Amino acid sequence: MTERFSAREAIALAGDDFRELPVPMREFKPDGPLSWQGYDDSRRRALTRTGEDESVVCGTAVIGSTRAVLIAFEFGFLGGSLGERTGDRVEAAYTHARAHRLPVVSLVATGGSRMQEGMLALTQLQRVARQSALAREAGLPQIAVLRDPTTGGGWATLGAGADVTLALPGAQVGFAGSRVRPSDADPAAYTAEAQMAAGAVDAVVREEELRETLALWLTLLTAPAAEAEGEVEVEVEVEVEVEVESEAASGGEVEPVPPPAALGAPGLPATGWDAVRHARSPERPRAAAYLDAYFSRRAAISGDRCGGSDDGMLCGFGSGPAGRTVAYAAQCGTATRPAGYRTAARLIRLAGRLGFPVLTLVDTPGAANDAQAERQGAGSAIADLFAAVATARTPVTTLVIGEGGSGGALALAAPGNTWATPDSYFSVIAPELAAAILKRPASEVRDTADQLRIRPQDLVELGVIRGIVEHAGR
Repeated sequence: MTERFSAREAIALAGDDFRELPVPMREFKPDGPLSWQGYDDSRRRALTRTGEDESVVCGTAVIGSTRAVLIAFEFGFLGGSLGERTGDRVEAAYTHARAHRLPVVSLVATGGSRMQEGMLALTQLQRVARQSALAREAGLPQIAVLRDPTTGGGWATLGAGADVTLALPGAQVGFAGSRVRPSDADPAAYTAEAQMAAGAVDAVVREEELRETLALWLTLLTAPAAEAEGEVEVEVEVEVEVEVESEAASGGEVEPVPPPAALGAPGLPATGWDAVRHARSPERPRAAAYLDAYFSRRAAISGDRCGGSDDGMLCGFGSGPAGRTVAYAAQCGTATRPAGYRTAARLIRLAGRLGFPVLTLVDTPGAANDAQAERQGAGSAIADLFAAVATARTPVTTLVIGEGGSGGALALAAPGNTWATPDSYFSVIAPELAAAILKRPASEVRDTADQLRIRPQDLVELGVIRGIVEHAGR
């Protein structure tokens, strides 16, 4: 179990120059709205024990170089439970954030709703959810840090509802608290680490790294979306004129980013089968190498928020060309799992809300097609990613860096703004599978690859891609 910090200790871990916000005043009749006998005495003891008069402390602080609104729960005050006064303070904090265009960081440690205020306490979750939704509509980033414990409505609103969810190691995290879950429930399932494995948490961050991690995220998510001064030129070997259909690209403030330069072999393939061999070569640079070359620094999100994660899909935000923040979703050369597609869709929609352009890297033999993938909703996950790309509120740039296998690859590709490296291919399906579908013998796989016209230069001629990017060394 992680160490339990007070609200103000958690604030000190996260940032500097904390300035507490004015506290909304709400008068209670004796023993609260339900006249719960002994409630006033419980509150007085909590005040004496913690020095706080409510379960949440709200204010602003500087994290790195970014001022943010902080909402810090005090678990020592009636288990960090949410009551009417808690709701008042959280609402006031979000109102301040919207008025001053500040990001919101929630340092959550709560056991849920306050029993002594009954349904009036439970309905505070609706207030909190509405405030979070208003911040989302305003384009304000929201980051949650899950402390020990984070359960009940606090997890289901501020925690799981944040744009980026971080957690301290060993923290108890789950909708059901320890006193209400089934007696035979596995306690290991209610941890930060388990929630990350299930796709509900982006990263487990050690206490000594929390401030630096928050500072990086806030820097990336609050950077200006407009392109910095200075053009970034992209050299191409072949290019066709294709109009990029995007609201942002056709008059909006956000411009598409250039594709990365090629890192692998510079020569174009002579045959379709050569293109396949080059793309499948174990020496070919993978997504991580392209991301490292393109971004000076980056931070990753993880998980689809509905039970899964896929190590073969890298998603996050980074500082790209001219210092612009760019969202990225990159396949790593493996068959993409349903969770990978859902995580990429989550990333693209988040980038659209916050106003950042998107870079996608295509490299997959195709979508995972085993029985488990079907049970996990492969079809609907791919459909959702197609829809996210098609309706993206900010421009998407795509580079095919290896294998482009069928619809599992195309779902990540931007219509009208897809590029390719010389050592890549894009095909309706892998040549071996195409031959099998056409009932051709294995000896005709290479000829089939040629007939499919899957080389980068073929794709340019067909108008499938905009061009072939130059090698980084040229």
